Amino acid sequence: MSDITDAAKRLLLGRPVSSEFVNQAVLPKRIALPVFSSDALSSVAYAPDEILLTLALAGTSALIWSPWIGAVVLLVLLTVVASYRQNVYAYPNGGGDYEVTTENLGKKAGLSVASALLVDYVLTVAVSISSASQYAASAISALRGHETILAIGIIIVLTVINLRGVREAGRAFAIPVYLFMAAIGTLAMAGFFQYLSGTLGTAHSADFTLVPQEAFDQGLTGLGGALLIARAFASGSAALTGVEAISNGVPSFKKPKSKNAATTLLLLGLISTFMFATILLLAQATGVKFVEDPATQLTLNGAPVDQGYIQHPVIAQLAEVVFSGTPWLVFIVSAVTGIILMFAANTAFNGFPILGSILARDGYLPRQMHNRGDRLAFSNGIMTLAAGAVVLVWIFDAQVTRLIQLYIVGVFVSFTLSQLGMVKHWTGKLRKATDPIQRRRMRRSRVVNAAGFVMTGVVLVVVLITKFTHGAWITLLVMAVLYIVMGGIRKHYDSVAEELDLGEDIAGARALPSRVHAIVLLSQIHKPAMRAVSYARATRPSTLEALTVAVDAEDTVRLRKRWEALEIPVPLRVLNSPYREITRPVLSYVRSIRRQSPRDLVVVYIPEYVVGHWWEQLLHNQSAARLKSRLLFTPGVVVSSVPWQLSSAENQGVETTYFEQSGQPRAIEDRRRR
Repeated sequence: MSDITDAAKRLLLGRPVSSEFVNQAVLPKRIALPVFSSDALSSVAYAPDEILLTLALAGTSALIWSPWIGAVVLLVLLTVVASYRQNVYAYPNGGGDYEVTTENLGKKAGLSVASALLVDYVLTVAVSISSASQYAASAISALRGHETILAIGIIIVLTVINLRGVREAGRAFAIPVYLFMAAIGTLAMAGFFQYLSGTLGTAHSADFTLVPQEAFDQGLTGLGGALLIARAFASGSAALTGVEAISNGVPSFKKPKSKNAATTLLLLGLISTFMFATILLLAQATGVKFVEDPATQLTLNGAPVDQGYIQHPVIAQLAEVVFSGTPWLVFIVSAVTGIILMFAANTAFNGFPILGSILARDGYLPRQMHNRGDRLAFSNGIMTLAAGAVVLVWIFDAQVTRLIQLYIVGVFVSFTLSQLGMVKHWTGKLRKATDPIQRRRMRRSRVVNAAGFVMTGVVLVVVLITKFTHGAWITLLVMAVLYIVMGGIRKHYDSVAEELDLGEDIAGARALPSRVHAIVLLSQIHKPAMRAVSYARATRPSTLEALTVAVDAEDTVRLRKRWEALEIPVPLRVLNSPYREITRPVLSYVRSIRRQSPRDLVVVYIPEYVVGHWWEQLLHNQSAARLKSRLLFTPGVVVSSVPWQLSSAENQGVETTYFEQSGQPRAIEDRRRR
């Protein structure tokens, strides 16, 4: 069975990779741009949709605000890009938001950022894959209505790919990103040429009339209208997600690392600005309408739209207008958009496990998160991320509009605290710097990071106000729970380290027990029992005895007679058990030895079958398992399982033995097979 399992694992994940290949190859800018920018560039595929969708609540007249809201979003985007360029120069070793905040603002602030980032990574996968499934459904009609299952399937595929060790830095990721850039660039040039020449058509949804919701039947007036515009801005700010990825990956760039990373970050900002502005302007020019519920929000000539109406994402609608005569181009635009969204999710598959590893190193997550798998991937982090994303996709039915309400909070919490940390970083540097040129550069960097802090802080407040009741409270609650849990894990590890620390009593820690009292547990006399006796005798304990529990009187008499007939040079002790218990009498006897001689070490040898099939485990070793589980909690007692491989186990190649001691580290011993 184990051979079959191992073969299936190798087929799925590939052969193990040596630790000498742990360092990634450095990347030139032309490869680093698509590798680290897929998340940020893909945000333009759904951020404009969310602006139009939110404004649609107030009717058709509200859509005129979309370019202005987009302009403010782009102002924030360029400010954040400029701010993270300062991070790149200050932390050439790739200090992410968690490390920047922890170093400059303290552990509590760093833990707050860590909880926000962990939630953000999970939401990145859920949002990006859900959006990709919608684009796939718009390109392939057979997938419509199955977006949730498709999204979960894509997550599973990405999980397997990442477990194989295919990292975000793989050159294969460059191709679809550049295809996406080319597709949007072609869409923009063709669309603006048609607009200037007067040949630009209108979207199919332009014929519909938006039905204002009850609260906005008077349009964008009063406080409600202002809050709706602010909410549309908050939703559009999803375009900023992923900007920080380059600052985390500075070590992966070719030298000069900081300069190349800063240049790549600037290119990312300019390309994202062009794409985002293009989509919003063309959407307004073609009259695109995008709503949450077409059945109630859209009418045609005063009548509700048909129940069978399928609403396509904004980019897909624009492609249908601009490339109306070439349907294959429409398909390509939708396809590459879906692909880039899928690879954007892979950014989180790179970031989440690394952050989880750093947090595990610092004692805030289980230490297993710090370990690499046999393919050099952080397998536990990858599986945790995938499980969280699948749960979200299933709960929210792969609806981007519902998931996006949870998304922006964590992004701007990390942005804001990171920029505040950078302001403090430059302030500390200025106190020590004496060179006028360096001081001038540091002041300029501090001003940029201060502007980023103010800008992202304002956006964070807007997001909290406008999205709290729409789902942002869920994100805040999960972040708070993660913060408490991670703090509890760190407290536990600290208390265990203090408990196990040698301190000054090194001699006492090295002291040997005064005597070793060995006990071999028997239920009957057979080959496994004789192996246990032989092994116990080979260790030469101070005292050795065999122990059995008298559950059945006749069986006990037969066992005693055979023991004496075999003339085994080990005394046999029989414990009475009027209620036919096994565990309690053994525990009582072992504890009595400990009470009489507290400095003695008691070693209990338990013969145990090693089986080859799972169902055989149900038929054997149950008493042994119960005894071990109880004895391991008894101080000064060592439990040694002496294995006997049954024929089924030999066929499977099973070979396992261990040596356990309660209250002390577990030592592993290799034993010869029969």
